[in-house]
Amino acid sequence: MTFSTMLLTMGEGMLLTILLFALTLIGSMPLGMVVMFMEKSRIKPIAWLTKVYIAIMRGTPLMLQLLVWRFGPYYLFGISIGSAKLPALLIGFILNYAAYFAEIYRSGMDSMPVGQYEAAGILGYTKIQTFFKIILPQVIKRVLPSVTNEVITLVKDTSLASVLAYAEVFSIAKQISASQTSFIPFVIAGVFYFVANFIVAFIMERIEKSMQYYK
Repeated sequence: MTFSTMLLTMGEGMLLTILLFALTLIGSMPLGMVVMFMEKSRIKPIAWLTKVYIAIMRGTPLMLQLLVWRFGPYYLFGISIGSAKLPALLIGFILNYAAYFAEIYRSGMDSMPVGQYEAAGILGYTKIQTFFKIILPQVIKRVLPSVTNEVITLVKDTSLASVLAYAEVFSIAKQISASQTSFIPFVIAGVFYFVANFIVAFIMERIEKSMQYYK
C-alpha cells in the first residue's frame, strides 16, 4: 500500500470519526442540561435516580459501557441488533458525556450568587426569563473552559469506537499497521487527532474571547 493510498483510506476513517464526534456533541450537550435539572429536581426519587445514573456513567469505563450497549440486548434479552454499530456507539457516548456535562453545568449553576435571582425577581423577571436572560449567559462563560476540556477529551475518546470494530481512523490504523507491519499508520492517526484537537481548541478559544465582555 502506497503512502497516498494509506492517507486516503485513513482520511475516510477520520470522516467517520468526525461524524461520531459531532453527533455525540449534538446529543450530549443538550441532554446534559436536562440531566442537570433532573439532578437538582425537588422530586427526591428523580434527583436520586439521576445521581445514580451520573455515578454509574462516571464510575465505569466508557469502553465497558459501549460493550454493554452493543452486546447487552442480545445477552440479556436475546435481541440481536445485527451490524448496528453506530447506534450503539452513539447511545454509549451520548449517555456517558451527558453525565459529565451535567456535572459541569451544575457546578456553574451552583456558583451563581443567590442575589442575582432575587434581583431578577424584584425587577419582574419570571423564572424562565431569569434563567435564559441572566443566569445562562453567565453560566456558559464560567463553564466554557471545563466544557472545552471535555470536548477535547471526546475527540480522543472516539478511538474507543474501535472496540466495536467501527471503521474510524484508529481502527483503520490498527488494521493497516498489522497488514503492512508498519508504525506509520499510528503516526498518521496521531497527526489526525492532533489537528482535530487543535481546531477544536482554536474554536473554543475564540468563543471564550467573544464572551469576555468584562474583565
